[in-house]
Amino acid sequence: MIKTNREIASKTIIFRLLGYLRPQKVKLVIIFFMAVLSTVFSIVSPKILGNTTTIVFNGVMEKYNNIPGARINFEYILDLLLLLTVLYIISAFFSYLQQYLMAELVQNTIFNLRNATYKKLSNLPLSYFDSVSHGEILSRVTNDIDNISSTLQQSLTQLITAAITLLGILIMMLIISPLMTVIALVTLPLSFISAAVITKKSQIFFSGQQKELGKLNGHVEEMFTGHQIIKAFGQEDLAVEKFEKINTRLYNSSWKAQFISGIVFPMINLIGNIGYVVISVAGSILVLKKSIEIGDIQAFIQYSRQFTYPIMQTANIASIIQSTIASAERVFQLLDEAEETPEKENPERILFPKGEVEFDKVYFGYQDNNLIIDNLSIHVAPGSKIAIVGPTGAGKTTLVNLLMGFYDLNMGRILIDKVDIHSLKRNELRKMFGIVLQDTWLFNGSIRDNISYGKKGASPEQIINAAKAAHADHFIRTFPRGYDTVLDEEATNISQGQKQLLTIARAFLADPAILILDEATSNVDTRTELLIQKAMTDLMKGRTSFVIAHRLSTIKDADSILVMENGKIIETGSHFELLKKKGVYSELYYSQFTIK
Repeated sequence: MIKTNREIASKTIIFRLLGYLRPQKVKLVIIFFMAVLSTVFSIVSPKILGNTTTIVFNGVMEKYNNIPGARINFEYILDLLLLLTVLYIISAFFSYLQQYLMAELVQNTIFNLRNATYKKLSNLPLSYFDSVSHGEILSRVTNDIDNISSTLQQSLTQLITAAITLLGILIMMLIISPLMTVIALVTLPLSFISAAVITKKSQIFFSGQQKELGKLNGHVEEMFTGHQIIKAFGQEDLAVEKFEKINTRLYNSSWKAQFISGIVFPMINLIGNIGYVVISVAGSILVLKKSIEIGDIQAFIQYSRQFTYPIMQTANIASIIQSTIASAERVFQLLDEAEETPEKENPERILFPKGEVEFDKVYFGYQDNNLIIDNLSIHVAPGSKIAIVGPTGAGKTTLVNLLMGFYDLNMGRILIDKVDIHSLKRNELRKMFGIVLQDTWLFNGSIRDNISYGKKGASPEQIINAAKAAHADHFIRTFPRGYDTVLDEEATNISQGQKQLLTIARAFLADPAILILDEATSNVDTRTELLIQKAMTDLMKGRTSFVIAHRLSTIKDADSILVMENGKIIETGSHFELLKKKGVYSELYYSQFTIK
């Protein structure tokens, strides 16, 4: 039979997932050994119960037939029951050890998988995050890995136990009656075929379920992040409508997956019950012919019931595995994404960066056929203040993203102190920069922690001095807990302007060689802006600074202003030189004071 691409892919994913267990193969062998011991002691029990039944039955029949000295050997029965109790206790003990070791093994495996996933996210280029929603990424890192964890924890143990149980029961059944064993095995292929057909069908819907779950998480994350805008524009109904559409698709995939996989259990149960009836009839005939004892038929019937249970258990696990395969596939897709260009084996170093920057014939586009930066060449002397202006989409922010090595160039070079930035280690390159963005980012923690993010191991005095330089110290001390004030998840307990001041304080603390200010004062009032401008002037002394600004009045003192349009520099010069040219800059500048 020719295997489909999906079957081949599913097997590849399973083997890859099991590869994460390989470092703990010794522990896996011990777990297998524990499972064998637990199952063996459990499997012997029905045979002992059958012997007990035979003794009771024979004693009763001897008394019924008035055989002299007939009696039920209760002493022997008690010994058998005590032995049975001991076997059950031993079986439970090994089962406990098995579960304990399996929990440790699985959590170690998931720990490594989560670490690999997070490390991968840290090494992915910004282009990946530009193209995939945050909710989708979160769904893979949380929901999909949790699904893998629960399956490994429960299903792997069950699979091992089920396989050993099947083998052990088969041996015991053959010992009791080879003929009845053959009858019992007739139903086995039917059970496996039914399970295989149904689980193969359910895999399609499980994949759809995980895909739609990722979309749902992405939509929810997007709506909660922008809930204020949604309410401001009265788009609640549209948001709910979109949610309901995704939720409906998720519902359709989920119920189909669960319904189809749920058919497996009753189908195997039906086949097992039919086999149970046939075995009971055949066993009765053999007892009448004195081929086997009455206790053996009881033990065999019990074994036959136990024999179908591992099969049903395996079928149920097969359905769960389909969902896990879908989750693992999504996680492995993330792990297989192309990372940032590998760093050179022997990177260069800039021990004392001066801040000289050069763009040498740089070409860049997020797509090869759509260039955003087109043949850009500029030279920035150390300690210069460079302002970058231009209309939206001109490539201003892209330029500084390229400077920090966030994207790979299509062509050209970017040099810092005559050294190509791609010859440097990324972390050393980015340590040269201090950055303040228009969109503030603060994490859940104290104000002190958020400021100290700019410099590892910063002293309390350095943190306070940085806050004073950013004119944030005053408002921080108005809080009851001062620098120990804890910001909530989105820092909603302080104003937008205060958030910006904290990010500026963070940049002060970093004490970088090169500053990047992307509309750094756009979210503060005029008075605060003046204070920040003064502080920034002090901070930028002796440092190379790139300032992206829309309010051109804030960059009059720039050493050089680059006017960008469609990824090219169309004008360059000081503020007054550009005004005299009466070109694009002059038009942009005076338009900000035009009243219509």
